[in-house]
Amino acid sequence: MQDGIHPNYHPVVFHDVGADFKFLTRSTMTSKEKIKWTDGNEYPLVSVDISSESHPFYTGKMKYVDSAGRVEKFQKKYGWANKKEA
Repeated sequence: MQDGIHPNYHPVVFHDVGADFKFLTRSTMTSKEKIKWTDGNEYPLVSVDISSESHPFYTGKMKYVDSAGRVEKFQKKYGWANKKEA
């Protein structure tokens, strides 16, 4: 690898503000905020709105949309009949 072309990859604490969940990982992101982690070291703190702890896909609270009846619903709403041309 060439020297000097890669960003600084270091430990960072991400805080999911919606779920009040924090996790330590490595990232290139930086922040002026710092937090003291359970290991006694201080790391940059990056606040995020959604993480795997609060995202509907990962929590199982995802709402599924019925895509099978969309065309029929549209046609019924606007009075379009499903006519075959002869």
